[in-house]
Amino acid sequence: MTSSAQPDNSLPLDMIIFGGMGDLAMRKLLPALYMAHLHGNLPAATRIISTGRQDFNREAYLAFVEEHSRSFISEGNFADDAWRSFLQRLEFVRVDVQQDDLSSLAKVSREGAVRVFYLSTAPSLFTTICEKLSAAGLVDANARVVLEKPLGSDLASAVDINEAVGKHFAESQIYRIDHYLGKETVQNLMVLRFGNSILEPLWRAPNISSVQITVAEEVGVGSRAGFYDGTGAMRDMVQNHLLQLLCIVAMEPPASLAPDAVRDEKLKVLRSLRRFNLATIARDTVRGQYVRGASGNQAVPGYLEEKNVPPDSGTETFVALRTYVDTWRWSKVPFYLRTGKRMERRSSKIVVEFANPPFPLFPESTDGVANRLVIELQPEEAIKLQVMAKQPGSGMHMQQVALNLDLHSAFTQRRAEAYERLLIDVVRGRLTHFMRRDELEAAWEWADPIIEGWGTLNEKPRGYAAGTWGPSESFALLARDGFSWFE
Repeated sequence: MTSSAQPDNSLPLDMIIFGGMGDLAMRKLLPALYMAHLHGNLPAATRIISTGRQDFNREAYLAFVEEHSRSFISEGNFADDAWRSFLQRLEFVRVDVQQDDLSSLAKVSREGAVRVFYLSTAPSLFTTICEKLSAAGLVDANARVVLEKPLGSDLASAVDINEAVGKHFAESQIYRIDHYLGKETVQNLMVLRFGNSILEPLWRAPNISSVQITVAEEVGVGSRAGFYDGTGAMRDMVQNHLLQLLCIVAMEPPASLAPDAVRDEKLKVLRSLRRFNLATIARDTVRGQYVRGASGNQAVPGYLEEKNVPPDSGTETFVALRTYVDTWRWSKVPFYLRTGKRMERRSSKIVVEFANPPFPLFPESTDGVANRLVIELQPEEAIKLQVMAKQPGSGMHMQQVALNLDLHSAFTQRRAEAYERLLIDVVRGRLTHFMRRDELEAAWEWADPIIEGWGTLNEKPRGYAAGTWGPSESFALLARDGFSWFE
């Protein structure tokens, strides 16, 4: 294993992307690196080296980038001169990681450069790639490796990946990426919680009655069906994205913003999550699978009609569940998590619902939630505090109004996309917004019994029409506690 010394950010940078011809590289990574280049956030001596099995020379590779990546850069951010200078940073090395050693890559990578290895490949290749990088002498004290999800399909496979990568990279060199942690509003949640004294005294039971976290997607599985059918919504979204959002909502104030201080507090949350058994799985979780319906005013097929999906598949495309964080701060406060594909619209948000006043002083008003903090992550980024105000006119009728923080209006400077922000963090050696090994494994320890319990119960996912908010059972999950999903 290499040294865990702090990286030297004054050195030239070689960003080496395995799977560099793939969909993620073209849609997200190269556009994000272009934006970092455009705004001067890459070291001057930076090169971006993509690897793939294609028999391309550099000219053919650049033509491929022009065709498949350039369109993912908005017109407002595209500049011909910047694009041409960005292309000068790009190289291509033909490598079949399953068959070849990495001597060809070693010849291209510069001696003494900081090497960032971005593994945008199937997790089954992580072990092989790391072994071959080490054998080729490409791993040193300044090297960093970025691991794309999914990191395993269960705890055992996640441990195997971590062990294999850890033989060649120190923990301080490993960046387990979750792009939700790069979203501006998610990072702003830390400031909202710990930079404002007005919220901290209220951020606990019994002042908070419930927390909802929703990540809804309007799209279906599309071209990812082959991967998705062996994964499902629990592994693809809940075990990583939604749990990370839950951790930021529920964590205690860290001693500092040092990476391990923040990640220590998130780990405590994961270890405090109430574990499920067969009875609570049957009562407090809902699995769904979309059937034929309408999305965007167009008829769309059901999941079982999608290409490369087995006709008898039991894979869930929707999950809703109720869980608890068993700590003093959150005692008896339910956390409701929900995610799904082919839902009514694309929407990611966190809703913190505060308790109603203990005595109804205004009897003319209808019953309802007095206050909610709504943190919208996508498609728009905003923070809204819903409070009660008197309606104009006679009487004391109340109406809910919103105090809005529109982040786009409040801050006029450009807002980086999640991948751009996280890639800059990797370049600068910042680990705060990346998962540590024990975090990942604690998340799997919580998720595994749910997945195994579904297998034991052997119940098919509940059907829900594409273009809706999911199975009716997910609404009943909240209704029995006196709550409803916030739409």
